[in-house]
Amino acid sequence: MTPPAAERVSSRGGLLAKLLASVRAEFRAEIYLPDPADPVFVTTKCMVDGCDRVAAQWGLCNGHVIRWRKRGRPDMAEFLTGPGRPVRGRTELPGCAVGGCRFGVNGRGLCSKHRDRWNRQGRPGLDAWIAQAVVTSAGTAECRMPFCSLWVENATKIFCKNHQYRWEYAGFPDLETFITDCQLIASGAIDLRGLGPALMLEFQYALQRRHDERTRTATPQLVSEAVHRAKAAGVSSLLDLSAREWRKTFRSRMRAGGVFLLDAREGVEILMDGTGWEVEYPRDVWRLHLLPGIEIPPGRRTERIHLRFDRITQPWLRELAKRWLRLRLASGLSTATAKAGADALTCFSRLLAAAGTSALAQVDRPLLERHLAWVNSQPGGPGVKKARIGQLNTFFQDIRRNGWDDTLPGTAAYFPGDTPPVPEKLDRRLAEYVMAQVESPVNLARWPDPAGRLVTLILIRGGLRISSALALEFDCLLHDGQGAPYLRYFNTKMKREAAVPIDEELKVGIIEQQRRVLQRWPDGTPHLFPRQQSNATGQIPLSSNSFRCSLSRWLDACEISDEHSRPVKLTPHQWRHTFACRLINRDVPQEVVRVLLDHESHRMTAHYAKITDQTVRRHWEKATKVNTKGERVTLDPDGPLAQAQWAKTRYGMTTQTLPNGYCGLPVQKSCPHANACLTCPVFLTGPEFLPELREQRHRTLTLIEVSTGKGQTRVAEMNQQVLTNLDRMIGEIENNAPQDETADAS
Repeated sequence: MTPPAAERVSSRGGLLAKLLASVRAEFRAEIYLPDPADPVFVTTKCMVDGCDRVAAQWGLCNGHVIRWRKRGRPDMAEFLTGPGRPVRGRTELPGCAVGGCRFGVNGRGLCSKHRDRWNRQGRPGLDAWIAQAVVTSAGTAECRMPFCSLWVENATKIFCKNHQYRWEYAGFPDLETFITDCQLIASGAIDLRGLGPALMLEFQYALQRRHDERTRTATPQLVSEAVHRAKAAGVSSLLDLSAREWRKTFRSRMRAGGVFLLDAREGVEILMDGTGWEVEYPRDVWRLHLLPGIEIPPGRRTERIHLRFDRITQPWLRELAKRWLRLRLASGLSTATAKAGADALTCFSRLLAAAGTSALAQVDRPLLERHLAWVNSQPGGPGVKKARIGQLNTFFQDIRRNGWDDTLPGTAAYFPGDTPPVPEKLDRRLAEYVMAQVESPVNLARWPDPAGRLVTLILIRGGLRISSALALEFDCLLHDGQGAPYLRYFNTKMKREAAVPIDEELKVGIIEQQRRVLQRWPDGTPHLFPRQQSNATGQIPLSSNSFRCSLSRWLDACEISDEHSRPVKLTPHQWRHTFACRLINRDVPQEVVRVLLDHESHRMTAHYAKITDQTVRRHWEKATKVNTKGERVTLDPDGPLAQAQWAKTRYGMTTQTLPNGYCGLPVQKSCPHANACLTCPVFLTGPEFLPELREQRHRTLTLIEVSTGKGQTRVAEMNQQVLTNLDRMIGEIENNAPQDETADAS
């Protein structure tokens, strides 16, 4: 269990020394002022012209945000044309309108002295009076505020009129503190004053750590919120409260400041204890992201991933659970499966508590029968219930296999048929009525973010899982020997790289996305789709939740509906099912669908189709293939694109029945060269078509001769290109094909 607060305090020996040795001089300050160009501690200036405050929301500082809201949230461009008087900041305060007078304004643009004189003279025309007014007395000194050059009104004052009023209204605080506070107003500075020495060092270390990692951003407002929360908690160290206790202090949902505070606490804890299995194993909540060798999906490698044992109330079961899951994680188990195992044991722990079972020796077949009924009565779908039973059975088997506890009865096991069957999944493809609306160019153009539109097209035309699409590397384009584009991606389910053929439109879209990413992050990023917010150097990819939220808003904005005019709510994975079903409806073989979807086995694709084409591919690879330029086209069976390239080729063979060759067009593209295959750049042919090619050459020669004789030069010119291509293809096939094949073809 997590040690109580007293034990945690007593175990911090050496932490202060480590902090003193780790925090660099640039961060060891009560007030840290980030560089305006710092990509981590973002300090964007307010959009209002002349305002020196830092933007908080909507590109405006807090003062102008309040003013904008009070005006009814008008169009931003309209608001910026007339934002009103300057808000409190560090700009020079207005002085008296009389030339040469540097006293502060009291009213009507005049200082108190000139305004009194103007009133006593009967308030004549103000502009004319100001033009002839003279300065009869000067202040005793300039205002003590560093950014203000107005005069102090008399020797008893310290500041100009307005700053003196502010100081007195604040209750005459310490002079230097008041001056510093005024200089810091909405400046982007991070103020750590008021924290205890140790707590201040911990925050300084957190700032340094966030700066050095250069992944997530941290605005000054965010850090200030965390500092305020730490002050309110009255702690001397972030470790005085556990992560769960800190979360409780926020009561409602965690805000950004709370996330920074928890990140700071974890950093201090790592500095004190280090990382690794020896540190994590005794804990009741494992931080999987800190453990070496743990398989974490590409899209989650910058996230905090935890495995919880604190909900398992029996100490003996908790210890066995840790031992079991450490072994499984070390052997390459995914974090998702490990969490499923922990969930199964947590559910089992609740049953043990209800049944009053206090030892492993009491876990027998009758108890497991009760567990079956217990699981089926709990919330969750069939898949969750099956996983809880299956994981628990594996747990018992591993206890016996590894000899962890000999007291486990031999009857503690599940048998085939104990697990209720999972209903067969229904077809989740989308109706073509819906897809027509989704793929409409007008609707696609309504995506507010070009990256979101591109992700949508990749999911629809490539059949990728959303996790694979969002984890695409920046350099994800490949080309085969014909120059056809392919999308290289990481299959997050099978944990391997794969490729899928794409069309030219997707290729252009990916190149444009690469250009946009480099404009935002000139030093480059590893991801094609980096997260737009709180991403200092582009190291964090766009999350699945963010895309799903954007997708939902886009569907609502486009009013996508079904045949009954009801709003459509779809998931990205339905596009994968739609992609596969479209291929099947075009009579694409199962093997092609399996390769395009990168399924591990035919069983995974069986609900789409049940045919293979291994024999066809073997003959294809053995034969000579040439394109319209007479160039040989080969498939490298061991190359990185072998599977995807064959899928593209096989699709063309299946769906394009041509008299003299095959179509090599990507599967997502319609043919722009209708009835003109012999001039099409993606046309392929081979020795089996030599008779047809020779016959077509003979007919083409005859057509050219007849057209030339009739003076139809245009027809002759068009067919001359066909003849040239035929000569190249026939010559290449005859030169490279074995003699017996050529003889047979003749």
